[in-house]
Amino acid sequence: MAIQQLHQSSQEFEPPTKAAKASLLDNPYLLGVALFASLGGFLFGYDQGVVSGVLTVESFGAKFPKIYADAGFKGWWVSTILLTAWFGSLTNGPVADKFGRKMNMIIAVIIFVVGSSIQAGAVSIGMLFVGRAIAGLAVGMLTMVIPLYISEVSSSEIRGGLVVLQQLSITIGILASFWIDYGTHYIGGTRCSPNVPYTGGPISSPTFDPYKDVGPNGCTGQSSASWRIPLALQILPALILGIGMIFYPDTPRWLLLQERDEEAFRALSKLRRLPADHPTIVSEALDIKASILLENTFTRDHYNNASGLKLHAAQYLSLFTNKSRFRRLAIGCCVMFFQQFMGCNAMIYYAPTMFASLGLSGNTTSLLATGVYGIVNCLSTIPAVLLIDKVGRRPLLMCGAAGTCISLVIVGAIVGAYGDGLGSHKAAGWVGIAFIYIYDVNFSYSFAPIGWVLPSEIFTLAIRSKAISITTSTTWMCNFIIGLVTPDMLAQIKWGTYIFFAAFCLLAGGFTYFFVPETRGKTLEDMDLVFGDTAAHEEQERIRQIEAQLRGVQIDGTDPEKGNMVVEHTE
Repeated sequence: MAIQQLHQSSQEFEPPTKAAKASLLDNPYLLGVALFASLGGFLFGYDQGVVSGVLTVESFGAKFPKIYADAGFKGWWVSTILLTAWFGSLTNGPVADKFGRKMNMIIAVIIFVVGSSIQAGAVSIGMLFVGRAIAGLAVGMLTMVIPLYISEVSSSEIRGGLVVLQQLSITIGILASFWIDYGTHYIGGTRCSPNVPYTGGPISSPTFDPYKDVGPNGCTGQSSASWRIPLALQILPALILGIGMIFYPDTPRWLLLQERDEEAFRALSKLRRLPADHPTIVSEALDIKASILLENTFTRDHYNNASGLKLHAAQYLSLFTNKSRFRRLAIGCCVMFFQQFMGCNAMIYYAPTMFASLGLSGNTTSLLATGVYGIVNCLSTIPAVLLIDKVGRRPLLMCGAAGTCISLVIVGAIVGAYGDGLGSHKAAGWVGIAFIYIYDVNFSYSFAPIGWVLPSEIFTLAIRSKAISITTSTTWMCNFIIGLVTPDMLAQIKWGTYIFFAAFCLLAGGFTYFFVPETRGKTLEDMDLVFGDTAAHEEQERIRQIEAQLRGVQIDGTDPEKGNMVVEHTE
């Protein structure tokens, strides 16, 4: 018996081909969901940036002199988060599949709060390392699952801009940490023991020695709150994210994968601001179901109906043995590789050193230049939010690669030509600084955000979380490598450091031109067609038609006699 029949004028129904005119503001609820989920990016950015300020606080040095004074030990403490984030992102795929994207984020938030609490309340080096390791595990999980979540709840016409919000949140987190560090640095004064003279460094400009310049009663000036508060403050946005996500839906795609169809239709209805029986909702759900049925057929034919750990292992293996899947994995991993080897984090971590090499003297001046770099980094991400779904991924990537390459070649040439004499060639130094900022602009609208976008949209539903776990872990491992090699490169080859990164910018542009397809405006279920896997796409369309017939739904868009959209459910 027919329970519902919806007639809608085909002129009122706007097909996907016209959706390119859509704006992020057209659906405030979906924008709110993406903005809220991107708080996880803020946590990553804040945690990444806050440590650099904490390491300059004298009361922190008095409490943990080995970390403050030993450059190698300091490097390992800073890098702990990179290694555990690599592990957290790499192993998070099955977690996201089993518990769902929403619950995965809540679990990661709980872990992050535990790690941050241990760091903020640390009374020993062991606690600092354990806290940072635990927080890193959560950061890795969040950076993997948030692009996945936003991508799966988004509509195709604004998906790129919504995923880019994570990168924007990362830059805002870094910026916030810089100014919070700056403010809390003054709690109790800037000196640990104001009455004890400095004995470290050269006689002409002595510095704080945490082993000798602390009074018998410890720090009598600067309070330990000057470093504990910045570490503790990151707990607040984490709690907001974890509690808030309880009230948002899980992704319709994961719900359909779990055969929770009614919940999926409710989630789609809420996310699209349309009735659950609207043609657009039904059509999108059928597309997703068709891709799930196709994957189930693939599983039956290739994995002998494997389940549990055996199925997880088989799906991971298929990313390397299946040609179509391996191509997508290679593109995702390479984009993440270039995101790091174009020199972005080298600029963030060692900006004061680089600005000093370009003639900016004084710690305050170089730190101020670093703060301005963070502002430029943040503002330059906004064009990506606005343009990625209008001009596409490829144009932004290629323009960004060209701009970063040219900028770094010019900076390298200036450093190579003037060397240590840059201090007496102010004009050349300022030109170099200007091109560091121009590099930042070009990177911030291209590979910085799109490195998160592409991997989140090019894989099929059944393997998406596992594939993204690998691509995200790639960026963390590359981040770790860059952090280790950049100081030695700046000390030994100096100008060659910039040319090294410029070469990878050039390679990134070439890789994009020859290998990266355009995904703008395509649904996640259309990626087989984007990557030329026409057989899979045709099979998916066939399954979609069968699924529609079984549900009693006409999906061809028109009534042959009346020219109206007809969606009919039968029992």
